[in-house]
Amino acid sequence: MLDSFFQLAYPAQALVATLFTWALTALGACVVFFMRRPNRNVMDAMLGLAGGVMVAAAFWSLLSPSIDMAESLGMVPWLTALIGFMGGGILLFCGDRVFTCLTEKGALLRREDTSRRAGFKRCAMLVFSITLHNIPEGLAIGVAFGSLAYGLEGSTPIGAWLLALGIGLQNLPEGMAVSVPLRREGYTPKQAFFYGQLSGVVEPIAAVLGALLVLKIRTCLPFLLAFAAGAMIYVVVEELIPESQTNENKDWMALFTLVGFSVMMVMDVALG
Repeated sequence: MLDSFFQLAYPAQALVATLFTWALTALGACVVFFMRRPNRNVMDAMLGLAGGVMVAAAFWSLLSPSIDMAESLGMVPWLTALIGFMGGGILLFCGDRVFTCLTEKGALLRREDTSRRAGFKRCAMLVFSITLHNIPEGLAIGVAFGSLAYGLEGSTPIGAWLLALGIGLQNLPEGMAVSVPLRREGYTPKQAFFYGQLSGVVEPIAAVLGALLVLKIRTCLPFLLAFAAGAMIYVVVEELIPESQTNENKDWMALFTLVGFSVMMVMDVALG
């Protein structure tokens, strides 16, 4: 069976590998089916947990690899990371402003409408940032498999699969980081799960693209990794952590943020 797999074209191998990572994203999003009745304290704790997961992922899954890859490609590491990081943050900032202008245009809104609008914006930014984060991860897997055809230094089938395995396991808490806040905002378990797993669907697409355009994508990947990191940090600072801190037990919510950060940090560092 393994022999048959390794005889596939490299883009096909990358597709299979990222279908696996997508499945693990969906598995992480499944947690919402085990939450019967949303409790404010539990949901705020999970929101803080998701914020911690995203901060850790932004550094260890995105910024640190961006700096290392930029250095190996002969770029200026700090400048590459700075441009990408600020670009991602500014994109989310501009999107936030545009959304606010569009929804406030016209008559004055009632308080209920304002709350609903804020919840929708928070969910949209969350799904977008995690999805954006999954694009460079998918590209990285595609590049790992596509580079096998060129015999690039350090490129081995085992290494490519270990990368896919590491990213896949990291996707478990990331799927939860999307689905749980959506559940908190009143989405049904099925809806929260659907959007949670949907954030990972871009990985197979990006992987095939990365495998097909490996040499060109390789030079863009450091920017894309840092770009996604900036977007994620903006969402955490702007929406997730402030919202979790509206709870009267905000010290406990802060503790859950530390727990989320620690879990993702351990997974990222242990899985390389």
